[in-house]
Amino acid sequence: MSTEDATPEALDRYHIALLAELQRDARQSNAELAQRIGLSAAPTWRRVKWLEEQGYITGYRAELDRRKIGLGVLAFVRVDAERSAGAATKALEDEIRRLPEVIACHYISGTGTFELQVMATDLDAFSRFSINTLLKLPNVKDIHTSFSLGEVKAGGALPLGHLKG
Repeated sequence: MSTEDATPEALDRYHIALLAELQRDARQSNAELAQRIGLSAAPTWRRVKWLEEQGYITGYRAELDRRKIGLGVLAFVRVDAERSAGAATKALEDEIRRLPEVIACHYISGTGTFELQVMATDLDAFSRFSINTLLKLPNVKDIHTSFSLGEVKAGGALPLGHLKG
């Protein structure tokens, strides 16, 4: 398959099964993957490599328990920017990307410009981060924060049911 074929339609049932299995447990050996999807090891390996090369699989990482590593606060922060065009937005985006406390950032519709997910050790640390960092970012007019009171679902696998296989 060529790069032009890298669309959801290019995925067959084995590709979809591989994506599901790797989301469930990316530490499986190639032999385990092959057994679970019903192919031999060589074609399984080639398919995984193709999925990586085509950008369907963008990386592998360990999921960490944020509380066990001392990150007790998860905040959702809506950032209102002074203006949302051109260089001003780009400068703000670049600064947000550099902040390790920001684990996700989305450009949003409706009220606000960006929605951030921010991690901090405690409320005092979050308060300092908000005042000393977020409010001083270029073109930030205001911020509005909501705190997570408990996670119902986090770090979930992407749904694959819409893909044909």
